[in-house]
Amino acid sequence: MKKPKFYVVWAGVTPGIYRSWTDCQLQVKGYAGARYKSFDTLEEAEEAFASSPADYIRPATSTHTFPKPSAPTLPPSFTGQALAVDAACSGNPGQMEYRGVYLPAFQQVFHFGPVYGTNNIGEFLAIVHALALLKQKGLDMPIYSDSRNAISWVRQKKCKTKLPRNARTETLFQLIDRAERWLRDNAYTTPILKWETEQWGEIPADFGRK
Repeated sequence: MKKPKFYVVWAGVTPGIYRSWTDCQLQVKGYAGARYKSFDTLEEAEEAFASSPADYIRPATSTHTFPKPSAPTLPPSFTGQALAVDAACSGNPGQMEYRGVYLPAFQQVFHFGPVYGTNNIGEFLAIVHALALLKQKGLDMPIYSDSRNAISWVRQKKCKTKLPRNARTETLFQLIDRAERWLRDNAYTTPILKWETEQWGEIPADFGRK
């Protein structure tokens, strides 16, 4: 039988010690600056978690910055800073990914995927990912999304997808379950604003696949 491993997450959605690679992935995949490592025993993992990740792993690489669009893309009322989120899907359902971009620097701060899913699910998860990240970091800024469905789902604390839950989508539904649980368990004051594409152009987190 394969010997179990223990996974320490120093920096992720919820830092801690996890007993499966799947649980560890749910904490770190798409999380900018994630710090994690596997250990052979619980004792080693507990000792590592109580220590600095610098003692065990190299620093993570910096986040990616992409060129600013040539056309103005910030709302006229924009001041200060914000996060813009968006998802893309090759087919619907199909290979889905999402990301968050910090404004006004146009810097990608998180990315997740690709994983089999739908665009609406990606938009929903992107907003919740942004909410959790801002709360964890103690930051206060609005989140922009161009998806009315996703914004509505977040406000209702429920991902109302019709995608079947099966072996192919189970990992994705675990993310959905975690996102819905986070919404139920956490209060937040972060404004979630609709990005008006017709007025401002494509949202800065757009993947450019249209």
